[in-house]
Order: sequence, then C-alpha cells, then structure tokens
Amino acid sequence: MEQLAAVGLDLVAIALLAFAVYFPRHRRRDLAVAFVGINVGVLAVSIVLGSTTVGAGLGLGLFGVLSIIRLRSSEIEQSEIAYYFAALALGLITGLSGGVTWIGVVLMALILVALALIDSPALFRRYRDQRLILDRAYTDETALRAAIEETLGGRIHVVTVREVNLVSDTTVVDVRYALNKSGRADAASPDSHQLAQIAAGR
Repeated sequence: MEQLAAVGLDLVAIALLAFAVYFPRHRRRDLAVAFVGINVGVLAVSIVLGSTTVGAGLGLGLFGVLSIIRLRSSEIEQSEIAYYFAALALGLITGLSGGVTWIGVVLMALILVALALIDSPALFRRYRDQRLILDRAYTDETALRAAIEETLGGRIHVVTVREVNLVSDTTVVDVRYALNKSGRADAASPDSHQLAQIAAGR
C-alpha cells in the first residue's frame, strides 16, 4: 500500500512538471511525453532496485547512464536539460524511498517549485538569444556588432561568430541581447543586414 501511494505521488509530481510547468511554457509535446516516459521507467526500475542491498548505487548509476544517453541523442536546450534531470530525480526519489516519506515529499516539492520559479517567463524576460545569418561576410568585429544592433534594435551583450563564408558572403552568429525597456526590439530598418533568423531563444 505504501508503494502504491508512492507511485501515485510520483505520477502527480511528473504530471505537474510536464504538463503544468513545462508544456505551457515551451510547447514541445515530444519532450513532455519523454519526461513522463523517462520518469515512469526510472520509477519502475528504482522500485525493483530498492529491494536489493545495492539499490542506491545502482540507482545513481542508472541516473548517470540515462543522462549520458539522453544528452548525446539529440539537440536539447539547456533549460530543457533541467527538466530532464528533474524527471529522472523525481522517479529515483520516489522509487528508492520505499514509500511516501516526508523528506521525499519535501525534495519533490523543492524540485517542482525551483523549476517553476527559475523558468518563469517573468524572470529575465527582456533577455534573448538568437542565431542570425547576415548577408555579408564580416571580418571586423566592430562593424559586425553595429550591423547586429541595427537589425535587432536591442542592447547586444555577447556575439559569437559561428561561420564567416567569404564565398557566399554570409556570416552566421549567435547573439545574446536585451530588449529595450518597452519589452520589444525596435523594428529593423529596410536596409538591415539580416538575411534570415534561423533560430530564436525564449
């Protein structure tokens, strides 16, 4: 009965994480489903491992192996990695506890509250990161920053050049910047150097 209560607690926790916190903010159905699947799978395995004398060690090993596999399998944003680790942690905490314990409940609540707060849209809402393709091959950093500022209209903090193609006359850059205090960047002028925005941060 204690184990069933723990399973129910874990299902409630992962549902809150995936569908109340993550999905409304990121809108990625594939990862929301993956978080639930990973959590339930880890929960089932950790319950079995918890009945052995080496359960905790095997649980930590499982955590590490799954983390390496997932991080190498496909591109995933840093904020989504936090949700992935949280889903793993929730399953391990519940499965290895052997039942519902106050420390387990507190730790699970801590994980949920921490992610809900730190990933809030209201936190650092003016800061953005984007990848841009500029229709000119820039070799001068000052000219590059001026072109990006003209395009985005915000305050540029970091510019990382990914590629300068002298043949096609293009430059690929990753940009971290802040919107104006009005909450949006100024509209780019018609003669701006932006060819295309191929990726946008949140």
